[in-house]
Amino acid sequence: MADALNMSSAPFPADVDEFAAAGLATAPGRAVACPRVAQSPAALECKLADIHRLRGADGAAAEGWLVIGEVVGVHICCDHVSDGRFDTAHAGIIQRAGYSADYAEITPDIFFAMPRPRAPKG
Repeated sequence: MADALNMSSAPFPADVDEFAAAGLATAPGRAVACPRVAQSPAALECKLADIHRLRGADGAAAEGWLVIGEVVGVHICCDHVSDGRFDTAHAGIIQRAGYSADYAEITPDIFFAMPRPRAPKG
């Protein structure tokens, strides 16, 4: 789905259906009246919690906005659950890695765990 993911990042006008433009099938949300990507191995349904206008270091308003959502629904394909947890390496998740064209796929050969350290007692 990498090509569809990339296509959905295009600056479409508000009246364009990004799902259709990217060739993605939809599935209905259960907690929100919004579709999700049917083929995705995991999806979160969110409700709007807050919106903040981004600002530069000088305090001037920037072009971007920070939108914060509260997760109210979770969809996970059981094929990608291992030991009761969603296995991101098994699912082959693709992530945006920055800049204008950098993406990465999480695969078992590059995946590793680093447990969070505990604060020293004292």
